[in-house]
Amino acid sequence: MRIHIATDHAGLELSHFLISELSKAGHEVFDHGPKEYDPLDDYPGFCITAALAVRADEDAGAQALGIVLGGSGNGEQMAANKVHGIRAALVWNLDTAKLARQHNDANVVAVGARQHDQTEVLELIKVFIAEPFSQDERHIRRIGKIASYEQTGDIS
Repeated sequence: MRIHIATDHAGLELSHFLISELSKAGHEVFDHGPKEYDPLDDYPGFCITAALAVRADEDAGAQALGIVLGGSGNGEQMAANKVHGIRAALVWNLDTAKLARQHNDANVVAVGARQHDQTEVLELIKVFIAEPFSQDERHIRRIGKIASYEQTGDIS
């Protein structure tokens, strides 16, 4: 699996940990920044770049997911969700990680680095990566309505 990861300063150490662990697990991990600690960094560019890479991989037929990290994960999720075709989900426990994929076919996961320790985050990410989309008709229909609005601006 190709995994694109981005963070802000609050998640930098966690990002390095996840890159190492996910690479050891056989994933191809791409670091979209930042490269060094800066308490005044601006996460939107990093997170949008990671989301764009997920979308480009999907468009090319490659299996890819994204991870965006921040103090709470909220702003990072919002930034990623500005990319057409991205469904970024903020997760905080194993159920939300599983359901983000199972029901929403989320392709980016957002996690708050200040909310969990490294072991907890790694477990959330593992569950998110492993869980397949259910392919349930009701979930396909709902995701389609979101995509339709994204393209047309019409609520159906």
